[in-house]
Amino acid sequence: MRTEYDIEDLTQVKTTQVKSFIVHLKSEGLENRSINRKMSTLRTFYKYCLRENLMEKSPMTGVKALKQPKSLVKFVTETDINKVSFGDEADFATVRDHLLFEMLYQTGMRQAELRGLTDGDVDKMGMQVKIHGKRNKDRIVPLSREMIVLIDQYKTLRDATFTVKADRLLLNDKGEEMSPSYVYNKVHHMLEGVTTLKQKSPHVLRHTFATHLLDEGASLVAIQKLLGHEDLATTQIYAHNTIEQLKKIHKQAHPKG
Repeated sequence: MRTEYDIEDLTQVKTTQVKSFIVHLKSEGLENRSINRKMSTLRTFYKYCLRENLMEKSPMTGVKALKQPKSLVKFVTETDINKVSFGDEADFATVRDHLLFEMLYQTGMRQAELRGLTDGDVDKMGMQVKIHGKRNKDRIVPLSREMIVLIDQYKTLRDATFTVKADRLLLNDKGEEMSPSYVYNKVHHMLEGVTTLKQKSPHVLRHTFATHLLDEGASLVAIQKLLGHEDLATTQIYAHNTIEQLKKIHKQAHPKG
């Protein structure tokens, strides 16, 4: 403002000058995301100025955030998922880690939802699990026959290992409720040797669950219900991801791609 407009008092800045600043930042090669962060800072600053009666109108009025390219969700390929090894031992920790991974990948639940599961949430006869989601909303997700067998195997080992245990389905090595970092570290370790993704988190398995379902022909509405999304628009990020993958395959495989 001093260099271009000879303005020393920031309460004298006008909207046109803020827009000029944005153009300047673009010419400097800044990404829209970085520019938007600066605009957010200015909005906060001028809200403060208004609150302190230092000015009557914010120059940020009418200044809209720049569009940012949508980043594709990260997921593990089916080939890489099938490379995950849980070991041959039938001890508590090995079977627990196997169940932890499969629960996240086969149901798409969040790590907080996984940690909150109790024995009563699993319906063996109905082959389904009740997941307690955000805003106290429950949803039902089917379980495979193999998953039911794995749950039974795990519970037998768990109950033989701990005489006193927390009221949770999945427990840590001390028989206590698992922490978020505990679940994260388990998933990160299991994915470490099979994928080049930088992100190796429980949420990546949630993305993987949804992407694989969509690739196999599941509808967005069905995936929305399984994930517990309130808005279908939230689920549509996976459709965008699949379209981009198709474009990439088309470009690589088509003779005139």
